[in-house]
Amino acid sequence: MEGSGDQPSPQPAHPGDHRIRDGDYVVLKREDVFKAVQVQRRKKVTFEKQWFYLDNVIGHSYGTTFEVTSGGSLQPKKKKKEEPTSETKEAGIDNRNIIDDGKSQKLTQDDIKALKDKGIKGEEIVQQLIENSTTFRDKTEFAQDKYIKKKKKKYEAIITIVKPSTRILSIMYYAREPGKINHMRYDTLAQMLTLGNIRAGNKMIVMETCAGLVLGAMMERMGGFGSIIQLYPGGGPVRAATACFGFPKSFLSGLYEFPLNKVDSLLNGTFSAEMLSSEPKDSASVEESNGALEEKQTSEQENEDSMAEAPEEQEHMEIVSQDPEYKEPKEKGSKKDYIQEKQRRQEEQRKRHLEAAALLSERNADGLIVASRFHPTPLLLSLLDFVAPSRPFVAYCQYKEPLLECYTKLRERGGVINLRLSETWLRNYQVLPDRSHPKLLMSGGGGYLLSGFTVAMDTLKADTSLKSNVSTLESCKTEEPAAKKQKCSGSDS
Repeated sequence: MEGSGDQPSPQPAHPGDHRIRDGDYVVLKREDVFKAVQVQRRKKVTFEKQWFYLDNVIGHSYGTTFEVTSGGSLQPKKKKKEEPTSETKEAGIDNRNIIDDGKSQKLTQDDIKALKDKGIKGEEIVQQLIENSTTFRDKTEFAQDKYIKKKKKKYEAIITIVKPSTRILSIMYYAREPGKINHMRYDTLAQMLTLGNIRAGNKMIVMETCAGLVLGAMMERMGGFGSIIQLYPGGGPVRAATACFGFPKSFLSGLYEFPLNKVDSLLNGTFSAEMLSSEPKDSASVEESNGALEEKQTSEQENEDSMAEAPEEQEHMEIVSQDPEYKEPKEKGSKKDYIQEKQRRQEEQRKRHLEAAALLSERNADGLIVASRFHPTPLLLSLLDFVAPSRPFVAYCQYKEPLLECYTKLRERGGVINLRLSETWLRNYQVLPDRSHPKLLMSGGGGYLLSGFTVAMDTLKADTSLKSNVSTLESCKTEEPAAKKQKCSGSDS
């Protein structure tokens, strides 16, 4: 282009983002199974009944496929041209003569275990299984491909390292721990981000109990520009899924949190800084117990195949104040430092709460997102007062009935237009040559969304008062003929 020499070409903000670094949060992928972990040297990771170390992935590009070798080491898998072997070329016409009696495979479990002990790779074990199968050549071509795919999934230890994103993490949580995100399906989350008009530079309010997944999705879409006020119940916000995104510290500068139990006082105008001064005595301990409870639930529910390492996630988020050194300074010499650090964190949290209160008091938020296990009606009726007119709001619920009640209450309240209650329908398809079809197993439901826009209340009040005046005038007019009849009857008498 002409004139382009006067302006320097744009450079990427983070040139090394495509490389895996020590301390990064990554997602392990094997077939359709995902797991989020933090890269740390000499730390054993268990995934799909296999253990390994992530030391060798540092420095490689995201999307690289690794193979688990002896000793738990990961080695990049070399790409090979897939050439059909002589066995796969021979295929039967149909499977009518194949009897599944368990005797078609000559190799026993002891033989397969001996092959593994010798260090033979999974690809060679699969080839041995094909050669020792008496019915493989009689199967159809489709059945042979299905057999090979099944055996590769069982014996080949191939893992791909991918970069965390909203799509990957939402699929991971929905597949493995849907209860933690209130059974919110990934397409429903995408609809929330679209209907809520989440974009850079916005000032958003979010109330969610989805382990921080909705918050992380909003932060990813806003790109570190704008501000987000997170309302949380209990002692502190839970951001386990948010930590899995691995956001830089610059993203956290626009993130604020405010306790949900102080919203009413903020609306009534009775909120003051003194209300937060009594909190720090116990707030840190409550947050610690909250983080410990989250870690305990993660370890109990997920065991060795846990999706995300809870201690590292809580350590990564600075605002939640759940660092390991903050929990363990029990020595006499460090007790004083521990108290000072605790007071500093409490003062910092109190300052952030006051900043969030100031932002909410402006009542000019650009949108509202509600996705919690609580009933949406009281949340929306109170939080909509912080949203500026002509701004979108979205409420998610796993069930339809609470949103129907919320729809009715919002109609009675006024100040909203274009109310819409929707449910997205999703079905996965298998797309392969000559065998594309809908998959037999599909999701029964991904939750419901109530969306709409805010409008100024003054005009609505004027319209309603005008309507009431018109209705009273009409009632008076209807009553006039009856009064005349009574007068006429009185004069006749």
